[in-house]
Amino acid sequence: MKNVSNKIAPIRSVKGTRDLLPPETGLWQRVEDESRRTFAAYNFQEIRTPILEATALFSRSVGEDTDIVMKEMYTFDDRDRESLTLRPEATASVVRAYIEHSLFNEGRLHKLYYIGPMFRRERPQKGRYRQFYQIGAEVLGSDHPSIDAEMLEMLVLLLERLGLSGFSLLLNSVGCSKCRPQYVKTLRQALQSVKANMCADCQRRADTNPLRVLDCKVEADQPIIERLPHIVEHLDPECRQHFDAVTADLDERGVAYTLSPRLVRGLDYYTRTTFEITSSVLGAQNALLGGGRYDGLSEMIGGPPTPGFGVAIGEDRLVLAVAEAAKDKTGPAASQLDVYIAWMGDAALAPATVLARQLRRDGLRVEIGYEPAKLKKSLGLASKLGARFAVIIGEGELSTGRYQVKDMSAGAQKELEPAQIAEYLKAALAK
Repeated sequence: MKNVSNKIAPIRSVKGTRDLLPPETGLWQRVEDESRRTFAAYNFQEIRTPILEATALFSRSVGEDTDIVMKEMYTFDDRDRESLTLRPEATASVVRAYIEHSLFNEGRLHKLYYIGPMFRRERPQKGRYRQFYQIGAEVLGSDHPSIDAEMLEMLVLLLERLGLSGFSLLLNSVGCSKCRPQYVKTLRQALQSVKANMCADCQRRADTNPLRVLDCKVEADQPIIERLPHIVEHLDPECRQHFDAVTADLDERGVAYTLSPRLVRGLDYYTRTTFEITSSVLGAQNALLGGGRYDGLSEMIGGPPTPGFGVAIGEDRLVLAVAEAAKDKTGPAASQLDVYIAWMGDAALAPATVLARQLRRDGLRVEIGYEPAKLKKSLGLASKLGARFAVIIGEGELSTGRYQVKDMSAGAQKELEPAQIAEYLKAALAK
């Protein structure tokens, strides 16, 4: 009789999601730590909003005719038949929190940043996932052009601190509610004679939301889009003045940029300044981050008039770019482990754990194994873990009261009393 296996098939992660594992998570931590350090230098403070929001928040702010709302949102009715959505972006959530908690009554500028997961059901590809991560920053309460320029300066600094070079800042203005309607009318007229030759989405957008045509990524449509009217040629005097002030401020700060008249971004709430930063290390899908001004967003979701400016950084793609850039650097990556404690014999375990506790309290990263092992195996594990030093504690070390401290790269060893080891290691690691 044939044997029938009762083995249960393993459950795998959902398509478009992934597990982030060590040592890769160390790079993610570095990116996030550097982001927090850079944001703090510009006096931003962290905000944390819920992953779940009312669906209306995004349909009203992002735009009913955007791909995000029409095709990509994870939306469902809960038990109370309230329509909820896993957040596809965070700017609307930040502005909702700003309104809900009456931050506008504080009479000051609010500079907020966030780090966390977002959700969109789009086709998974390199650097793009259905659960993805964003780092973002928002400034609420001022429409001054220098806010725009300062934010862009901050982003360039962040990328430089992360070791990136060769990136490009693309800049445009999409006007405002006063001048954009006339441009949209002109754009709609220009599309009537060419839309039949474009993709199905652009054919629909040409009638429902012509501005979205400029955001099309279909390669065959690009020559047609290139011949369409430029929005910067239809700005009213106030929007023109604002854009000129932003570019002049960037020039003063020494921030390089390229004017990109087709850049509109994919969300309906943007006004005036829009931008993207792209990186050649990512290939065809080269956008690292983007954003712009959204002076009417607060009113869209029931709040008071509040000018705003923000950025969303695709963390998955930023980590990819940082990893690619690191490949070009000479020398090994910095060790993540400072010390491995190798002990031999049952009598050595207790003093080894005491030393580990002391070194950890002194700020060192320490690992200790709890299974008995010979010295060769312990040192092999220390090397595999990337430890800079190993502290050896055996019968001989216990009898003399002095432990062996081994430099794992140079091979040199030094005898030290336990109380001396922390200072010795910190000084050696600082070199």
